[in-house]
Amino acid sequence: MSKFDDIRSFHDSEVNEALQSIARHPMMKALMNFTFPEVDESIWLKKFNDTHSIFDFQRNFISQTIRTILEKSSEGLTISGFDKLDKNTTYLFISNHRDIILDTSLLNLVLLESGLIMTSSAIGDNLVEKSFIHKLAKLNRNFLVQRGLPLRDQLKSSRLLSEYIFELLHQEKRSVWIAQREGRTKDGNDSTQQGVLKMIAMAAGNMSLTDFFKKLKIVPLSISYEYDPTDVLKMPQLLAKHNDEVYVKDKDEDFATMISGVLGQKKRIHLHAGDVLNSQFDYLGPDCDNKNKQLQAIAQMIDASIIQNYQLWPTNYIAYDLLGQTNHFSEKYTDQEKQLFERRLEMRIDTSDVISMQSFLSMYANPVKNKMMLKILN
Repeated sequence: MSKFDDIRSFHDSEVNEALQSIARHPMMKALMNFTFPEVDESIWLKKFNDTHSIFDFQRNFISQTIRTILEKSSEGLTISGFDKLDKNTTYLFISNHRDIILDTSLLNLVLLESGLIMTSSAIGDNLVEKSFIHKLAKLNRNFLVQRGLPLRDQLKSSRLLSEYIFELLHQEKRSVWIAQREGRTKDGNDSTQQGVLKMIAMAAGNMSLTDFFKKLKIVPLSISYEYDPTDVLKMPQLLAKHNDEVYVKDKDEDFATMISGVLGQKKRIHLHAGDVLNSQFDYLGPDCDNKNKQLQAIAQMIDASIIQNYQLWPTNYIAYDLLGQTNHFSEKYTDQEKQLFERRLEMRIDTSDVISMQSFLSMYANPVKNKMMLKILN
């Protein structure tokens, strides 16, 4: 027994039994038929029998699933920055968050193909309430972030999560992925929540925050999709926020979002691994005389890297120009690209509704605004 049992992924010794327990589940069959359409069921069932580690499951099955997703619903994945990472070093990837499944899956495909240490990845326990999804997540080395706890239990849960992340990095020698904020970014504004860093820092013990965060080897990760396949699904929450209303999710909304993210058209995708944050922490000195100011400064460092290295696409520039009724970035896109984006707009929202138009366009335009603001501040 371990104090981390309620949140950890499977141990390798548990993988085969867990895999066998869901091998004949209809959703597993659908997943394998999608991944290996020409392969008879008996073949991949036999390969399941010979699978005894998470790495083997990810390498032989899930990595191929992600390649198939890229082939069927994108125009390709490009990467940058990963060549600066060391193959024998573990890192804490803190990234912007656009897609429930693909953000971490794409990262791990890149790490696998680059010979780098793959991640254990944080996922909200509200996203894995279905038994099949829960087991599949643990087979993909996901660990649980407990949501919706009573206030008295939140501190205990956060401390446990912090200790587990530190244990993964320094005892199990496993890289870790965590989003910069709770939940996906809905409006295109990528900003690190100070609470996430506060949770991570709970394992610091007697170490100074500077020394502790250096030890984590944080890599800010920028993920950008030319088309967000879940853009229209984010609209109800954005409109509720605009109207100062409390947004309540439908029962199966998260699952529908997962499927849309996987199958929806994404066009081009880019992942950039930023420079490892290290010496930057030495400048936290006189202006950061308390813990909250230090965490705020660290959040700003992560944000600056993510925004600076975020790949802007024609869709971002088109949305900026449409929102501002300008041609400021017209050299960044073609007339055809603009027409295709306007067609997408008409198919997904009521374009006569000014608030809907502004919310949808802002989702794509805000990364442009944020990059412009960063240049001004620098």
